[in-house]
Amino acid sequence: MRLLIDLAIAIAVAAVLGFGSVMLVLDRDSLFGAVTRGEWTAWPESGSPNADPYSEAILARSGEVPLGNGEGLAFIADHDAQGRRLSGRCLYRIDGQTPLARLWTLTVYDREGHLMANPAGRTSFTSREILRREDGSFAIAVSSEVQPGNWLPVASDADLRLVLRLYDTPLTSSGIGDAALPAIKRGPCR
Repeated sequence: MRLLIDLAIAIAVAAVLGFGSVMLVLDRDSLFGAVTRGEWTAWPESGSPNADPYSEAILARSGEVPLGNGEGLAFIADHDAQGRRLSGRCLYRIDGQTPLARLWTLTVYDREGHLMANPAGRTSFTSREILRREDGSFAIAVSSEVQPGNWLPVASDADLRLVLRLYDTPLTSSGIGDAALPAIKRGPCR
């Protein structure tokens, strides 16, 4: 009888630890295999047949569909160049150039991954509509207050997430290497 009780306790402990560890892994905010360049992080294998099973399970659970290997690559930023969390209370300048791509988009989301609601109704810029400097670089202002030039309006009380998607880019086949991405510089905050 004592053996059956010990066996039942061992099975219960193993089940709780097993299911608990699976839930802990699947509730992660980020996938495995991250590659970071400055403020930006990408998961190049997430949309490929080489994706690890944990990342596949996290994506299946969230319902997110990553860009496939031949489609492009998405970079996500939650922090500025100094490592501070992005906030709608601050002005940010996304400044620089993107790696080679046929098309790119820069979209602003809230921390839960929803498009940022704002009175202007603008949530993104594309490489085809952006105002550029003579050298091909650009600057995009992200702020709750109107800014001249390229401006992405945000809600003043929200934490932000920026997603830079590069479509039809050689980075997906050749690896990210030392690709240069635009810097996210924080200006004044309210």
